[in-house]
Amino acid sequence: MEQTAAPETLIALGQVVNTHATCGELRLRLYNPESTALSAGSRVVLRRGTEQCERSVQAVRRHGRSLLLTLDGCQSMDAAQALIGYELCVRQGDLPPAGPGEIYHYELVGMTVVTTGGVEIGTVSEVLSIPSNDVCVVRAGRREHLIPLVADVITQLDRAQRRIVIEPLPGLIEP
Repeated sequence: MEQTAAPETLIALGQVVNTHATCGELRLRLYNPESTALSAGSRVVLRRGTEQCERSVQAVRRHGRSLLLTLDGCQSMDAAQALIGYELCVRQGDLPPAGPGEIYHYELVGMTVVTTGGVEIGTVSEVLSIPSNDVCVVRAGRREHLIPLVADVITQLDRAQRRIVIEPLPGLIEP
């Protein structure tokens, strides 16, 4: 694969985990299964390590918690198999704006988490999508906390200050 993508912020949406059928269709495991960021005509970057290339999405459809997609230049099983393991990314500027009360997972990473009492819990290192709700993995040194992204816990999310204020439920952050 040739390196064609310009160096700018890429947001990983998922990983190519398998092929589907025999005509070059790819099975994509989305990091956020609810994502609607991809559609026919979207420009994507396939990335594995330092290797990356840009492609255009020809077709996309849901298949359970995965997406099936066809990319330009990928019309055979062999071509599709060669892409297994690549991460599928979009340029940050190509994402649609988040709606009211919404935030992209990548925006949460690096935010500081504090309690309503002002106690700093740590920094968001990743966001997990699980069936019941999304969860922030918050780390401070060797400690790790799983903070659910639910209204009962999150009292304030401040993009400008890069801060999440929580009202911890009993047992959520105690050792």
